[in-house]
Amino acid sequence: MEYIRITHIDDPLFTQMHQLMQTVFPAEEVLDFELWREPLEDPGIRVFVAVHEGKVVGATEYRYYEDLNVAMTDFTIIGREGLGIGRFLARKRQDDLIAVAKTAGKEIFGMFAEIYDPYRAGVHSFGGIKPMDPFVRREVLSHLGYKRLDFPYVHPSWQNDGEAVAELDLCFMPFDENTNQLPASLISTFLKRYYAVLPNKPKAWLEMVDDLDAKESVRLLPI
Repeated sequence: MEYIRITHIDDPLFTQMHQLMQTVFPAEEVLDFELWREPLEDPGIRVFVAVHEGKVVGATEYRYYEDLNVAMTDFTIIGREGLGIGRFLARKRQDDLIAVAKTAGKEIFGMFAEIYDPYRAGVHSFGGIKPMDPFVRREVLSHLGYKRLDFPYVHPSWQNDGEAVAELDLCFMPFDENTNQLPASLISTFLKRYYAVLPNKPKAWLEMVDDLDAKESVRLLPI
């Protein structure tokens, strides 16, 4: 299996990846094809696909914020079972992030991720691909070391329609497992920057960020 970076929407592998995203994720979670042009060309956004026998069978997107010394996992897609895609992507992503942080003279602090809470969410079949089942994904991410940030979380729809998407938790994987809380200012700064690309912020999201700005810290809890 190959781990290949995509940097332009004209790459045929990106067409395969976008089709896989549309198959797997709910519509409100998938950015339109053309809107990917600038993100892919941004050197800070790292999009890689797992390629098996010429076909895209998995993908992951993430980014590293050097000034904050944290990363964000935008998504991970496992398109087929029985190939060890999840482990392959997690290992390659971590190796890459450690190298990127090392180039900046740092040891990475940790990585954010949004994780569906299937215990309160509606039906999310994720294209019928069993490894993407929300219950499976949540347990896998727990095994990787992710913890839930202790506040009610919503995010703006990627359709940029001003709607709030709930039924997720914002989680964080500290590289030091003894870390049990984060500065609220770190979370707020990260969210403002991460969602700067979407001008239509829902009221619930703005209120959530205001609440974070009024706090000193947020606990990390098991998931």
